[in-house]
Amino acid sequence: MANMGGFSVAGMKKLQKQLNKIQQGNVEAFIDACAKELAARLLAKVIKRTPVGQYPTSSGKKGGTLRRGWTSKTHEEAESGKKASAKAYADSLTIHHYGNTLVIEIVNPVEYASYVEYGHRTANHKGWVQGRFMLTISEQEIQNIAPKVLESKIKKFLGECLQ
Repeated sequence: MANMGGFSVAGMKKLQKQLNKIQQGNVEAFIDACAKELAARLLAKVIKRTPVGQYPTSSGKKGGTLRRGWTSKTHEEAESGKKASAKAYADSLTIHHYGNTLVIEIVNPVEYASYVEYGHRTANHKGWVQGRFMLTISEQEIQNIAPKVLESKIKKFLGECLQ
């Protein structure tokens, strides 16, 4: 009675041996890669959604500081015009492990980022500028697609492990 409903004992033993080959280090590296992939996708979305200021040429101001801030470590770096890709920046971020929770902190160091995100009073304090919610909306979109992205990555990972 080696065949039980389409599964052979030999096939199950082979699967068990393959699963035993998956080392803890490989799993941890895979989990970190998943976290960084989601962070890169979040950054790509928030960067596209971040407005760029338009200034007259005579002002000497350059737009895009806030947008560049998503992949900068300091406000000065964002102002410099130096650009980094969302993926490269996400790969450089530290993953913090709190029990079963992984946290990657994404910060925009430009001091007015929160005012653009959530809104602010006008300079004369008589009006209100609506927030753009570029991070809030992007986070919601990532939460919606995360299960499908992770499922695809898990299938690929297991497929590679079981070859």
